[in-house]
Amino acid sequence: MNGFFASVELLSRPDLRDRPMAVCGNPENRHGIILAKNEPAKKYGVVTAETIWQARKKCPDLVLLPPHYDKYSEFCRLINGIYQQYTDQVEPFSIDESWLDVTASQKLFGTGREIADAIRNRVKKELGLTLSAGVSFNKFFAKMGSEYKKPDATTEITRENFRELLWPLPIEEMFFVGFSTAQRLRGIGVDTIGALAETPPGVLSDLLGKQGPLLRSYALGLDESPVSLYGERSMMKSVGHGSTFRRDIASDDEILTALTALSDTVAARLSKYGLKVFGVKVDLRSPDFRDISRQKKYPSPTNVSTEIRRRAFDIIKEMRSGSSPIRQITVTAIELTDEAGETSEQLSFFGAVPDALAERDKSLDKALGLEEAMDQIRRKFGKSAVSYARVIDNDIGIDY
Repeated sequence: MNGFFASVELLSRPDLRDRPMAVCGNPENRHGIILAKNEPAKKYGVVTAETIWQARKKCPDLVLLPPHYDKYSEFCRLINGIYQQYTDQVEPFSIDESWLDVTASQKLFGTGREIADAIRNRVKKELGLTLSAGVSFNKFFAKMGSEYKKPDATTEITRENFRELLWPLPIEEMFFVGFSTAQRLRGIGVDTIGALAETPPGVLSDLLGKQGPLLRSYALGLDESPVSLYGERSMMKSVGHGSTFRRDIASDDEILTALTALSDTVAARLSKYGLKVFGVKVDLRSPDFRDISRQKKYPSPTNVSTEIRRRAFDIIKEMRSGSSPIRQITVTAIELTDEAGETSEQLSFFGAVPDALAERDKSLDKALGLEEAMDQIRRKFGKSAVSYARVIDNDIGIDY
C-alpha cells in the first residue's frame, strides 16, 4: 500500500489531501516518530521513522495526525479479502503488504501483471486507496518490484530483466539490507545490488556470517520460498512490546508500572496465538539514546503477564547500574513454544523442592485465572474496560 496509515486518515480528512501531512506517535509522550506521510510531504523530503522535529525542519507546515490502528486493521482485512478473490495463497507480510501466488489463477484472470492491475483498480475504486504491485517469479523480487515505482504502479521483474532493473540500485535499496549491513558492505566496495551478486560467497560469509551468502542468493534471483495459504500461521520467533516514556524513569516503582503494562500486552498476544515463552529479552534506552539489551532463558514456559513481568524486572536489576534513568523499555518474549504442545520442565536436584514447586504452580494458576477473566471482559467491552491499578492514571506516559 502507498503511505497506508496516511492514506486511510485522508479518507476522513480530504481537506488535507493536497497539503503535506503525516501520521505520527504522540510527541507529548516522546513517541514523536513519523509513521507514514502523504505524497506532498514526501516531496519535502519527509521520511518514515524520522523524528517530528526533523520532519518539521524540512516542512514547517506539516500537519500531524495521531494513528488509529483499529481503522488500519479493518482496511487490512478488507484488502486481503480482495486478494483472496484471486487466490487462496495470500501470505501477509505486514499490516499493509501481502504476497500472492497467482500461478494457478492465470487461466481465470490473466497474466500476473493483468491480475496485479485488476487488484490495484479494485482497491482504488472500492476502498479509495492506492497500492504498488511487484510481479515476479519469486517473493523477494516481487517485494523489490512493489518498491520500484510508487505510487499506484505495477512493476514486473522477470528472469530476463532483473539484472537491468535491480542490479544498478544502491545496496541500501535491497530488501533485508539495513543501515548497518549496508555500511559493512560498502566498506569492502559492495555499493550496488549487482556488486553483491558478483561477490564471492566466502567473502560475504566472513563479513556477515550466513546472512551474506543468503543475500547474494536473493540478488541472483534464487529465492525459492513458497507463499503460504491465507491464515496458515508460521511459528513466530518473538513477541514484543515497548514504550518511550513521557519523562525519564528511575525508581523500581516506575519500572514496575511500565513492566506491568508491557508484560500484559505481550502476554495477551501470546495467549491470542496459543504460545508460551521460555525466554525473556529486555532492551533499555537511556536519555542519550544508548541501548543495552539482555536476555535470559528459563526452565519452564509461561504466558502469564505477572511471571513475564517478574522475569523482566529481574533482568533489569541485573543489567542496570545503580538508578540510572531510562527513556524506553522493550519487553520481548523469545524461545516460543505452542501452548498445547509438549512443554516438559527440566527439574534440578538442587532446585526447588516439590512443595515449593506446588506453591509456585498454584500461584501461577491463580494469576492465569485472573488474566483469563480480564481477557474475557476486554473481548466483550474493549481493552480499556479493565486494567491493573498500578497502571491507571500513571504519569509516565504509558498508553494503556
